[in-house]
Amino acid sequence: MKHTLSLLACLLGALPLSGLADVSLPRIFGSHMVLQRGTPLKVWGTADSGEKVALKFGSRNFSATADENGKWHIDLPTLKADGGKSHKMTIKGKNTIILEDILIGDVWIGSGQSNMEWNLNQSEGRDEFVKAANHPGIRLFHIPKKQFDTPQADVNAVWKPCTSSNIPGFSAVLYHFGKAIHADQSVPVGLINSSWGGSPIEPWTVTDAGSGKMYNGMIAPIVDFPVTGTIWYQGETNCIQKNGLAYTGKMRDLIEGWRRVFNNESMPFYFVQIAPWSGGSYASGQLPALWEAQCATLKIPHTGMAVTTDIVHNIGDIHPRNKHEVGGRLARWALAKHYKSQEVIYSGPLYKAMKIEKSSIRLTFAHANGLKARDGKSLSEFQIAGADGQFVDADAKIVGDQVLVTAEKIKQPTQVRFGWHKVANPNLVNGEGLPASPFQTENWTGGTGE
Repeated sequence: MKHTLSLLACLLGALPLSGLADVSLPRIFGSHMVLQRGTPLKVWGTADSGEKVALKFGSRNFSATADENGKWHIDLPTLKADGGKSHKMTIKGKNTIILEDILIGDVWIGSGQSNMEWNLNQSEGRDEFVKAANHPGIRLFHIPKKQFDTPQADVNAVWKPCTSSNIPGFSAVLYHFGKAIHADQSVPVGLINSSWGGSPIEPWTVTDAGSGKMYNGMIAPIVDFPVTGTIWYQGETNCIQKNGLAYTGKMRDLIEGWRRVFNNESMPFYFVQIAPWSGGSYASGQLPALWEAQCATLKIPHTGMAVTTDIVHNIGDIHPRNKHEVGGRLARWALAKHYKSQEVIYSGPLYKAMKIEKSSIRLTFAHANGLKARDGKSLSEFQIAGADGQFVDADAKIVGDQVLVTAEKIKQPTQVRFGWHKVANPNLVNGEGLPASPFQTENWTGGTGE
């Protein structure tokens, strides 16, 4: 009997007591992280029910008590960027967690499919860019691919400093975007990569009717972690699925849903107009229709679109390797629209209106200062049609900040289209060298992002 009692005591001593559970944090909080400036912050986690949790950040002290489900949170006041100063956070319950090398700045999410996932090692200029990628003020958080039926509480990722050793497998577009923001604004930048090659838009979406599996596993765990905004590179799969103009509504659902769950109605959302591609998976007319749908998305406030028709060096590759230009063009929208940099030209020409003038059509554009052909040749890929809707190649001439389109065969024109096919590579640019987006004038739905 005595032996049995001793054995029982040993067994009980080896079991963790429910009153001694560790205080824990989700992994979005960690050493080397960037905390979003200019907005109230929340730190949250788990502990034993009723356990007291203390948090020290700098010289300030905060506390909370875990509820009956073991959940706790502490609200921090709005923080200001402080020139990249490193901070320390200590969380104490029955155990102690110490987070070091924390910066205060701006956090951006990069999401979408493979062209956002595409890393520096796979991209143009990789050796040069990787070698130069030592930025103490930029931090990286790479969320692994996970799908779930219900929203999750955590992700298996860690914050890392941006170094030549940490950057090769990270999103190239997101890195080049963040690098441009960091250089221009001189503020720490946190970059959260949450992307999945081949994914359609729907699994990323959250609406009142429910949430997609990629949202559940890769976005839901971080929605209480404030961010500045999102960049998005996706659409190829939905083009293959023949969604065309319907993609505008899908983008609206995505943007409005993310703004709601991140509790930021004006959260910037800048996206890439998907690149031309010769692959047979795009049915006839579907890519131009999706381009129009993306242009129409510009009617949603606080959005922007990077056009890529001019930087595809292999039209047979659905993954254009020039990711630095893409990231830089997205950064132009952010710098001009969010950071209010007045001198930044943020878009190439975007179609606004047309006017029929006898046998010609005059086209008006937004972002049209300094219109020119990027190769010094005649303007290319303009077509014009009459009442029968049959298009012929057109002559197009720049007249100030407008374009005049004619064709000898068409005496009474009714409409124009530009770059309106899946391997488009037109040469119209503005004075900044940014390309014009493909368009067609018949019942055009696109916006201009002005």
